[in-house]
Order: sequence, then structure tokens, then C-alpha cells
Amino acid sequence: MVSKATASSKYQLIYRCVKQVPAGYVASYGQIATHVEGCTARLVGYALSALPWDTDVPWQRIVNAKGEISMRKDGAGDAVQRNLLEEEGIEFSGDGRIDMRRFRWPLDQ
Repeated sequence: MVSKATASSKYQLIYRCVKQVPAGYVASYGQIATHVEGCTARLVGYALSALPWDTDVPWQRIVNAKGEISMRKDGAGDAVQRNLLEEEGIEFSGDGRIDMRRFRWPLDQ
């Protein structure tokens, strides 16, 4: 089991990485996880869901590996995330996906 203090420090590392994703690009949960030691895509999701709405962390730029917005338990935020991304110039296909070849931030390069 991960202690609360350990999770909190991991969250801060995740947030620092997410803040590097520029407007007009997205990254996947897994992509962020590869840059935080001992992290998983699921932990990235937990960290982002713990953010307050008025955060300066650009949480909206993190999507799943398919280029889709991941549904939240309460359903809140999905439309907000899409609107924020569209305002940044991200385009969605008819089935709600982002072309990751076009909009994926080349963090790994």
C-alpha cells in the first residue's frame, strides 16, 4: 500500500510533467507515467482527478492512448475537457477521438 505522503509527492511530480504539455497538444496517461519513476497510467488519472477545478495544471491535455477523453465516474468534466481542448485548436473526429499522430506532444523524442 502506498502511503498518503508518497502519493502526494508522486502527484506533484505528475503535475510538474503535465505542466510541460503545451497548448495545442495532448499526451496520454501512459506517456506521462513513463516520465515519473514508479508511476502508472492509473496513478496519473488519480492525480488529475484529485485536482481542484481552479488549478493551473492543464489536466485537459491528458487523454487516453486511443485519443479519447476518459469518462469520469460522475460524468462531470467530459464536456469541459473537450471544450477546453477545442479552444486550444485540438480537433475531434466524428467518433470523439483526437488524431494522436497529429496532436500528440512528442515528449518521448
